[in-house]
Amino acid sequence: MTSYKEQWIENGINSRPHISVTMNFSKPSAEKPALLTFSEVNTFLHEFGHALHGIFANSTYATLSGTSVYWDFVELPSQIMENFAIEKEFLNTFAKHYRTGEQIPAQLIQKIVDASNFNIAYACLRQLSFGLLDMAWYTRKTPFDGDVRTYEKEAWKKAQVLPSPAETCMSVQFSHIMAGGYSAGYYSYKWAEVLDADAFSLFKQQGIFNREVADSFRNNILSKGGTEHPMVLYKRFRGQEPTIDALLIRNGIKKQYN
Repeated sequence: MTSYKEQWIENGINSRPHISVTMNFSKPSAEKPALLTFSEVNTFLHEFGHALHGIFANSTYATLSGTSVYWDFVELPSQIMENFAIEKEFLNTFAKHYRTGEQIPAQLIQKIVDASNFNIAYACLRQLSFGLLDMAWYTRKTPFDGDVRTYEKEAWKKAQVLPSPAETCMSVQFSHIMAGGYSAGYYSYKWAEVLDADAFSLFKQQGIFNREVADSFRNNILSKGGTEHPMVLYKRFRGQEPTIDALLIRNGIKKQYN
């Protein structure tokens, strides 16, 4: 998503944003039209979520408008849209075989879900370990003059599953937190998953095309930008603080009981 102009209100006039979504999709061939891969659909939905965050902005100040929110909240509108990519009710609206018109089979959707969840518990702990390491470095209050590898092993030991080779050291190559803008913020990757899974579970409960839930998401999340604290906005939409249950169920780690 690219924002060329933010939204703001001045002298009673609501100046609307200018936003685009530009994608690189698979090209057509002599035998086939341009057929989107699952990854391309997923990426489009992600960027479309960012676009909606900007399009529905309704704030007085441009600096608090649209995607101008807390770093660990900005991915909720984008990642929640990714959930639609594995919902058959949504896919049935467009995902048809280009020759036969057959709708995408439920078994194929389940295979996509199962493949994406392969080794998911390990991947979860890997992300948590990176978050712990990040916080260990950026919550220090005194200069560090010890052994980096020893410090690192202690920092993330609660989330380590497999032993690390003796001479490896993640800290010295962790560009995300040293030069990539994620210092003391790497946790936001996993936190965004918690938020989007918990938020989408309300759509799952009420129906993924439920207008009331969609309007609430628009009015309480998308249109508010950074005008209020994210947790205040989230609880207004969801009716509660987020829990990890929906993410664990989506990942196949926890069973869902009806």
